[in-house]
Amino acid sequence: MTPLELHNGTLREPIPKHLLGSAILDRTGEFEAGSYQSFTLTYTAGRFGIDDSGSIRVVFRFATDQTNPQFDDPTAPGFTEVVASNNAALHARFDPKGNIRPWDRTLQIKVVKGFMKEGDTITVRFGVTDHGGAGMRLQTFCENRYEFRVLVDPIATYNFQTLPEQPAISIVPGAPKTWVAVVPSTITRGEPFLLRIKAEDTWGNPTNKASTKLAVKSNCPIDNLPDFIEVDVGDYATVISGLIVRKSGTLEIMLHAPDGSVVAKCNPANVSDAPDLRSYWGDLHGQSDETLGTNSANDYFAFGRDRAFLDACAHQGNDFQMTDTFWKDLNQITSHFNEDGRYVTLPGYEWSGNTALGGDRNVYFPVEGRTMRRSSHALIEDQSDLENDCHTVGELFEAFAGNNEWDVICFAHCGGRYADITKAHDGRFEKSVEVHSAWGTFEWIVQDAFKNGYRVGIIGNSDGHKGRPGASYPGAGWFGAVGGLTCFLMPELTRSSLIDCINTRHHYATTGGPSGRMRLEVSMSFDEPATHYLDDPLVTKNYATKPCSEALMGDIVLLPTGAAHLKVRVDAATPVRSIDIFNGADHLECYHPYTESDLGDRITVLWEGAEYRGRFRAVSWDGSAHFDKATIVSVDPVNFFNRDKKLDTVSSSDLKWQSVTTGNFAGFIAKLKGSKSGSITLKTPLINESVELSDIGYEGKILDASDILPRRIQLFRLPDENPHTSVSIKRKLEPQMGRDNPFYVRITLEDGTQAWSSPIYILREIEN
Repeated sequence: MTPLELHNGTLREPIPKHLLGSAILDRTGEFEAGSYQSFTLTYTAGRFGIDDSGSIRVVFRFATDQTNPQFDDPTAPGFTEVVASNNAALHARFDPKGNIRPWDRTLQIKVVKGFMKEGDTITVRFGVTDHGGAGMRLQTFCENRYEFRVLVDPIATYNFQTLPEQPAISIVPGAPKTWVAVVPSTITRGEPFLLRIKAEDTWGNPTNKASTKLAVKSNCPIDNLPDFIEVDVGDYATVISGLIVRKSGTLEIMLHAPDGSVVAKCNPANVSDAPDLRSYWGDLHGQSDETLGTNSANDYFAFGRDRAFLDACAHQGNDFQMTDTFWKDLNQITSHFNEDGRYVTLPGYEWSGNTALGGDRNVYFPVEGRTMRRSSHALIEDQSDLENDCHTVGELFEAFAGNNEWDVICFAHCGGRYADITKAHDGRFEKSVEVHSAWGTFEWIVQDAFKNGYRVGIIGNSDGHKGRPGASYPGAGWFGAVGGLTCFLMPELTRSSLIDCINTRHHYATTGGPSGRMRLEVSMSFDEPATHYLDDPLVTKNYATKPCSEALMGDIVLLPTGAAHLKVRVDAATPVRSIDIFNGADHLECYHPYTESDLGDRITVLWEGAEYRGRFRAVSWDGSAHFDKATIVSVDPVNFFNRDKKLDTVSSSDLKWQSVTTGNFAGFIAKLKGSKSGSITLKTPLINESVELSDIGYEGKILDASDILPRRIQLFRLPDENPHTSVSIKRKLEPQMGRDNPFYVRITLEDGTQAWSSPIYILREIEN
């Protein structure tokens, strides 16, 4: 028995596979992601038939967001019918957790009256349209081999065995909906760089179905930049090489459709002479189908490089599902894809202990071939390396230390289970916390770190399961967040530079998405003598120091006297709404690039929050807004990435929406006529309240329904036009005595994209 078969729900294999029967689909081949389809699956019973109370299961993978089978409403999507050829009575039910992961989404069909003999059939019709239903909507992301996996319990022992051959289809991208243009965030003047372009379908899948001619325009001369780019069917990405800029400054490139409309604006890039540090983009957290994700690990890394245009990538499979065989294969894959100057990979895994034992930690190694120390062998049959298990995260850290693995890097994160860093943290290994992923936004884990005196950096990753590292959209799942990114500030793109960058916290996190590659510079300068700790003196005895007059995000600095002068610059593809400045848990300032006198007729309404820190943290904000007296001119949604969660204009006075948050936020910007007349009435499951429009201004108004974690609605006014895509500020800050001073900033763009800098830690006293 292989480990993979164990995952299918098989505990033993008493019946030879060729006697279990067979299953076929009436339709095979390629089908568009997110499209509505109908399929008929026919199971033919094997030698033993199916006894009274025996069953079959048709199971699907964890990550799928397809329409669930339902049996109650023939006119609704997903209506499913089951019938036995011999008229045996069948009972069908769907359970999203009815089988062993990753094949946990389970349609179970039980023979409740009668029995079945060899050759009898059970026919399952998925997405029945006979009664007016739309069909079964396929998952919204691509998969090379999408199985309708059939398990059989013919003897009625509840021991389900897997058929030897499984019916499957291929899910492919749809027509182009949006365009993405990416250039390096840092460009050396006079040196060649790449412009990379792709089309995405409505669900965010890179698509090979685009055929068009795009005009290319830039804000400065670029050598070798063509006037037009031909995109042909079959191409997932178009790469223009050999581009050279001769002038320093901020580079912008725009793509225009044949009708002249702008279809894409590239991320801002800084052009300068031989910069000391360059900006490289990475997603270091996601899974493939060898564990809980989609498509193979090889496909995973290829997607990150060739379709998400990442500079750095890593794979994080759940340890209790990672067999020794796959661990060896994964190490070979990371080694194969790692290429200095082009694409850097790190070998690693996710230590997936229960929250009470420490919770989720990402583990990374600088080289291949290292020992995996699992939290358990929960889904692994081979117990030969059980002695390597570390059941608590404290045991994990001590195992690294005891084996002199001082080069191991760990991140704390929140996925399903969350990392409880208040109970377990080791700064020798745990260098950062993950503030954002496709699972939501988790500013509370950053604050937990500061409250406990930890010196950590801040990262963002996707934690994606859809096979799209670096471009992980929510599709039609329950969550509404897009996967995050981390910008690593390094002198060169090599594995050793990436390791050094993480160890020194020289990086910042963003929430990803269309505007996710914003440029962020955060530094400090000092009037009085200061000392830069090259290592954290809290965790390293033999630390080195050097005098300094300035510091970069992530640095630890002793400044006995004098002020610290903070300098922040952000360059974004869309307007900047705010820059928040923090000293640890203390919020020092919220800066807007516009003044109160600039405010106009645009009203922003944002809802945010999470129920608590665990798996079921989602807050439903399904609701409506009614404007009394004022009328709606236009509405722009904010962070509506989930296509099933829609914002609709019902009338000139009314909006309605479906929305969920998991620590992140969503909402809308409404341009109003008569924006200071009357009121807005909001109705949601948590908050029902009216606010006078004249009371909504520069500072904003907060409707609070917080419990364990913040849950609230914010309302504030914006200028009619906000041209501030590049913003610079300077502030004089006074560090406090007797504590760490982790100064960092949070950037928020109008479209809902956010970024967090890793803190600059300012100390007033020499540490013993």
